[in-house]
Amino acid sequence: MEIKGKKIFITGGAGFVGSHTADKLLEMDCSVTVYDNLKTGQSDIFLKDAKTNKDFKMVEGDILDLDKLKSEMDGHDFVFHLSANADVRGGLDNTRIDLEQNTIGTWNVLEAMKINNVKGIAFSSTSAMYGEPDKFPTPENYNPTQTSLYGASKLAGEAMIQAFCEGFGIKSWIFRFVSLIGERYTHGVIFDFIKKLHSDPKELEILGDGEQKKSYLYIGDCVNAMVFAIQNADEKVNTFNLGNVEYMNVKDVANIIIEEMKLSDVKFKFTGGEKGWIGDAPFVQLAVDRIQSLGWKPEVSIEDGIRKTAQYLLQNKELLDRR
Repeated sequence: MEIKGKKIFITGGAGFVGSHTADKLLEMDCSVTVYDNLKTGQSDIFLKDAKTNKDFKMVEGDILDLDKLKSEMDGHDFVFHLSANADVRGGLDNTRIDLEQNTIGTWNVLEAMKINNVKGIAFSSTSAMYGEPDKFPTPENYNPTQTSLYGASKLAGEAMIQAFCEGFGIKSWIFRFVSLIGERYTHGVIFDFIKKLHSDPKELEILGDGEQKKSYLYIGDCVNAMVFAIQNADEKVNTFNLGNVEYMNVKDVANIIIEEMKLSDVKFKFTGGEKGWIGDAPFVQLAVDRIQSLGWKPEVSIEDGIRKTAQYLLQNKELLDRR
């Protein structure tokens, strides 16, 4: 599907992934509307440049407000549905949040699309929907058992998208992300490590045993992959893992951050166990053959992406103070 020059609606567009997506689409001469409740989005920093573009519009609104969502989506050609509760651990404290923000919110977006006759959607799913797989790299057709409410809510969102595609002539591009890193990153292991080391530069608490192996993808590569897939895959439902062929353990991530912060003699304190928390996967490596078969591949290595992320946070310390 060609999206260059189209009118695009982005839920969660003031966040990490959404703001980079908005910038990319504006470069493609699209007209972009960002719809965000600004509970975690940082529009003052992340959308600073976008707001100077005449083809950009910012709407403060929640995807749970169906009437407003329907009204604001009117007249658009395509939706990037990137709004979500992305705190995997937080779902254990509030078991409704993933249901509401990820599952019901996705239904609202689809219902608004149906009413406004919008025929294309890109959806940010997650590697967490694979639970704890026993096959690596994990392919898109793996049959998962759910280990987190977050992963379950995203899988439910995928299923609803598939059903709306079948019933209402919508086309979808579902992207299962590994952990994303890069500029404007505001939560996750790199953020947590830098914040902890600011508080105590001599000791770093690491959840689990530090041997958890994770794949990471640089945000620029992620956004480019989404746009590339939309323009080069044309099934009714197009599902892609987005990740790196490489991975890195958490201790190595910590050592890179310590280097970037120019610290020495930092002692690691492990909480123990092979998982950092309930729902954490000790090993994440997704098979990316499907997206690569179209001609896409990441340009930034995991190590370079981690260094870029750390450098950005160290240069924008106000983001550390906001959480």
